[in-house]
Amino acid sequence: MKILAIDDQQLILLSVEKRLSEEGFLVKTAISGQLGIDLFDNYHPDLVIVDINMPGTSGLEVVKHIRIHKRSNTPILVMSGNTNEKTIVDGFEMGIDDYMKKPVSLDEVVARVTRILGHASELVCDKKEQHTQMLQKYCVGVVIPCYNEEDRLSSSEFQDFANKNLGYHLCFVNDGSTDGTLEVLEELRKGNEHTISIYNCKKNGGKAEAVRQGILHLSKDRQFDYIGFLDADLSTDFRDFDELVQTIEQSDFKIVSGSRISRMGANITKESARKFISLTINLIIQKILGMPFKDTQCGAKIMDREIASNMFNKKFITRWLFDVEIFMRMRKYYGKENVQQMICEQPLKRWIHADGSKLSMKDSVKIVGQLAQIAVHYH
Repeated sequence: MKILAIDDQQLILLSVEKRLSEEGFLVKTAISGQLGIDLFDNYHPDLVIVDINMPGTSGLEVVKHIRIHKRSNTPILVMSGNTNEKTIVDGFEMGIDDYMKKPVSLDEVVARVTRILGHASELVCDKKEQHTQMLQKYCVGVVIPCYNEEDRLSSSEFQDFANKNLGYHLCFVNDGSTDGTLEVLEELRKGNEHTISIYNCKKNGGKAEAVRQGILHLSKDRQFDYIGFLDADLSTDFRDFDELVQTIEQSDFKIVSGSRISRMGANITKESARKFISLTINLIIQKILGMPFKDTQCGAKIMDREIASNMFNKKFITRWLFDVEIFMRMRKYYGKENVQQMICEQPLKRWIHADGSKLSMKDSVKIVGQLAQIAVHYH
C-alpha cells in the first residue's frame, strides 16, 4: 500500500517515512503543498498524510485539490500543530478522514494509518522493541559548541534525545579542537545523520564565534522555527532545555533564557568561589544593561528566527560574554522598553557545575575588563 506524506519540515518527513516504511508501507514524500499535489496526480497513493501550515500551497488547498478538483476518495490524514478549532472543522467539512495534533508519537501515527488501511504486511509484528518517539509541533535547531570535549561528551544522551524527540536537530560546532573531539562527534553522528550534524571550524575562535557560526549555519535551513544553543557538558540537561522550548512555543517571547537561580525544589550546584564571582559579575552586567536580568550567562537559550538572523550577523567583540552582547544588541535594535517584554528568564530545575570547565578563575577576573569594553562599544 502506498502513502504520500506532505510536510514542509524535512525532519518530520524523514521520521514518518522511516517508521511507515518499517511497517511495510511504500512511502513517498513532498516538502511543499504544490509538490504534494503534483506527486498525488502521478503516484496515486492509497493514503495522504498532510500538514496544514505550509508556505505557499497550504494543506487545506491540497485537500481541496484531492476532494474537489480530482474528485478522489483517497483517505486523507492531517498531521499538524495547528489546533485552531475552525481549521480542524474546515478540514473535516472538506472531507479529511482524521486529524492528528502535534506533538504526536509515531506509534499513534502508525495506529491511525493502520486503522484506515490495515497492516501493510503480516510480518510487521516481528520487530525490535522501539522507544516512544515524538513528532514535535515545531522544528528546533540546537547549536552545541565543542572545544576539546573528547572526554566529556556524553554520546548516548545526545543520541537518545535526538532519537526520541523528532523535530530536534543537534548541530555540534567543533571549535578547532586539538584532541579527538572531531572523531568522537563523527562517531556520535553515525546512524543519526538526519538529526545530528557537525560544523567544523579549523581554527579555535572561542565560544562566542563557535555559537555564532552554528546559528548562522542553522538559520539557512527554513524548516527550523526556533534556534538555540546548549553547553556540551549538559550542565543544563535536556529536560530543562525542552521546557525552554515549550515556553517560547506557547508565548510571544523572542528569546527564552535559562536562569540558574537557587531556590527550593531546584537542584542548582556551583563551586562556592565561582558562585560569589558570578553574583558580582551579574550585578555589573545588570548595571551595564540597565535591565534586571538575573543570569545572562547561562549556556542554554532558545530564540526565534528573527533574533537568530539579526543578532548574530556580526562578530562579537568578546569570546565569552556574547550573551551580554546579544541583549545589548537587542536593546539597541528594539529599544529598552520593548526588549524587556521580548526576553524571558526561565529558572532551571537542574543545573550542575561540570568539572573541567574551560573558564578559569583567571578568566573570571578578565571578564570585568571585557564588560567595560562592551559598555563602551554598545553605548
